Amino acid sequence: MSANLPVALIIGMGPGLSAALAQRFAEGGHAIAGFARSPEKSAALAAEMAEKGQKLDMRAVDAGDFTMLGTAVRAVEDQLGPIEVLIYNAYSATPAPPSQIPLDALVSDFRVNVGGALAAVQAVLPGMQARGRGTVLLTGGGLALDPTGWLPASSLAVGKAGIRNLAQSLHKEMEGTLIRVGTVTVTGQILPGTSLAPETIAQRFWDLYAMPAPAPVEVIL
Repeated sequence: MSANLPVALIIGMGPGLSAALAQRFAEGGHAIAGFARSPEKSAALAAEMAEKGQKLDMRAVDAGDFTMLGTAVRAVEDQLGPIEVLIYNAYSATPAPPSQIPLDALVSDFRVNVGGALAAVQAVLPGMQARGRGTVLLTGGGLALDPTGWLPASSLAVGKAGIRNLAQSLHKEMEGTLIRVGTVTVTGQILPGTSLAPETIAQRFWDLYAMPAPAPVEVIL
């Protein structure tokens, strides 16, 4: 992997959207680093990207472990180069309506759904501020807009509401700088061959990243 390529870090790597994101940003000239609890699930993607002359650097990281997350971010920057783009696509969900979800499960899910995103942002932000540029993109969900359509996803709904709030708050905090923060809010099920196919959504992430400033904080699909 060339040290001259800008680095895009994708947290929550695996099949589906994150795989499409890795391929889209690699096609856009980025070196890709991926964090996942089970990085072996991305072996096929790494092989496919290697055939195209692209390299996916996968690392075993639990997004709910903030110390591990911060250490892993620093390791990527030390070994691969500055992180120019952070994409947070990790999530955790415990199936239960709000009246029945165990409180410990809600808190544990929130650590991954929102806490990990903020921990990752805080880890990459000093470098971005020192360089005067950078991009943070967070994967949002339609449950943040209406949590009532799928009540058993209550912990994920709380998390996506938190991600949306975090994106808007960070966007406002970074206003007037060249550090951009945005969220792509996906309002349905991600399925190949539909308007919410992984490749289609990944392109919208890229479009938001490539959009001239000032860019909107949210794209709703």
